[in-house]
Amino acid sequence: MMVIGIDPGSVKTGYGIVRSEGDTFSLVSCGVIRLSSRQCIPERIKIIYDTLEALIAQHRPARLALETAYVNRNAQSALKLGQVRGAIVALAMNTGTGLHEYAPREVKKMLTGRGAASKDQVAYMARHFLNVVEPIKPHDITDALGIALCDLIYEGKKGSGRTAGTVSTSRRNSWAVFVKDNPDVVL
Repeated sequence: MMVIGIDPGSVKTGYGIVRSEGDTFSLVSCGVIRLSSRQCIPERIKIIYDTLEALIAQHRPARLALETAYVNRNAQSALKLGQVRGAIVALAMNTGTGLHEYAPREVKKMLTGRGAASKDQVAYMARHFLNVVEPIKPHDITDALGIALCDLIYEGKKGSGRTAGTVSTSRRNSWAVFVKDNPDVVL
């Protein structure tokens, strides 16, 4: 099973494509679509759409996992993000790719056991699950990889009852509890 995770943004959109085979995850591709704030929003949306469409055509992921919208103090930023998200949803529908959405706290909790985990903790756990030694930067990429991993872990648990190699999120109230309950997942 292959999933493309997307961390949407109107200036930087991170993506990560992850393959799951049994209880192992592997990194297929990742990167950031960087745009100029000088470009008008329709131009940026077209570039994001076209780039992601090419990635989907090349790798044929079964699902697209997208970070849900969050309330922002800046109304203009929120509107732009909403437009980007809408284009990505349309892309999933146009390509016949399954679409799942996850809140940032849900992704953090699935990967680290804590919904308030830092971006560095998410990045660390994404690298751990993918068996990647070198740091992956920027956080737009690790956030996207985290979204893809969250989808694969969630669907693996739901679909097959698989628990080995995945993170149980029940009874989680601290990083210490997570580490204690999952010594095989934390280095």
